[in-house]
Amino acid sequence: MCMSGTADARIAGAGRYAPSPSGELHFGNLRTALISWLVARSHSLPFYMRVEDVDTQRSSLESAAQQLEDLQRIGLDWDGEVLYQHQRFPAYEHVVESLRARGLVYECYCSRKDIAHAASAPHAIPGHYPGTCRDLSDAQRQAKREELEATGRHPALRLRSDATSGTVQDYWAGNYRGDVDDFVLRRGGQAPDWAYNLAVVVDDHHQQVGHVVRGDDLLPSAPRQAYLARLLGYEVPLYVHVPLVLNEQGRRLAKRDGAVTLHQMEQHSSTADVIQALGESLGVVGARSTAEILEHWDMDQLPRTAVTFRG
Repeated sequence: MCMSGTADARIAGAGRYAPSPSGELHFGNLRTALISWLVARSHSLPFYMRVEDVDTQRSSLESAAQQLEDLQRIGLDWDGEVLYQHQRFPAYEHVVESLRARGLVYECYCSRKDIAHAASAPHAIPGHYPGTCRDLSDAQRQAKREELEATGRHPALRLRSDATSGTVQDYWAGNYRGDVDDFVLRRGGQAPDWAYNLAVVVDDHHQQVGHVVRGDDLLPSAPRQAYLARLLGYEVPLYVHVPLVLNEQGRRLAKRDGAVTLHQMEQHSSTADVIQALGESLGVVGARSTAEILEHWDMDQLPRTAVTFRG
């Protein structure tokens, strides 16, 4: 299948879909998963499934099992075993320790309120961590650490970046420049979970992912991830950010919008009906299976604006 995209964009390497198991997938999630599968399969490339359960407070194995079942029910398959991020924590620790040995990690004791207040200062860069904890003395760090530990909380770990912006190659957006700052590698608080920006980079490298299909709301985070990948000596994947599915009010589709999960849609429609609706949202009319969608798939027909879900 022909994919025009940007002039120097090439679909290569493995593809993947990586849902967060905090509930059932809705129509928009299923659509992004299908696009990711189509891109990989139309190029005869491996396609992997990864469960992004680094958020231990919100994730559950039950939710993951339901999501995987739904993806299989609409006809998606994948290569190899499912990768669960909770099994990858030692790998993240190893990477952070390697960065720490290079002087590129520091503890951050700021609360969200602290960051919001500092970020509103006249010379702060909008959206950037203002560097409050970046250059504290050893004595200051010890005092703040003890103060935090007295409340049962842990400091966050941040990357010591030497850039304020970076670029990535996106299939549709071309050469995209976005913000880079001292972003979080491990979250703080009472549950010091690993951060998405770290885990996604380490796991994409581990699985030899060469192209990443995901919602275009994540495009602004891609330069941070590319910056970290380059620091670690990893190859940066090609990104393929696709428009989201919106509700009838023009807001991002969510489970609160009614019958949007596969189980809910199957209460009044067949699975084939759902697959047909997914295909039509991609410009493929009348297909009743993912195999049929793949047969007629043309990336150039993918709508470049958000799709409205009307149930």
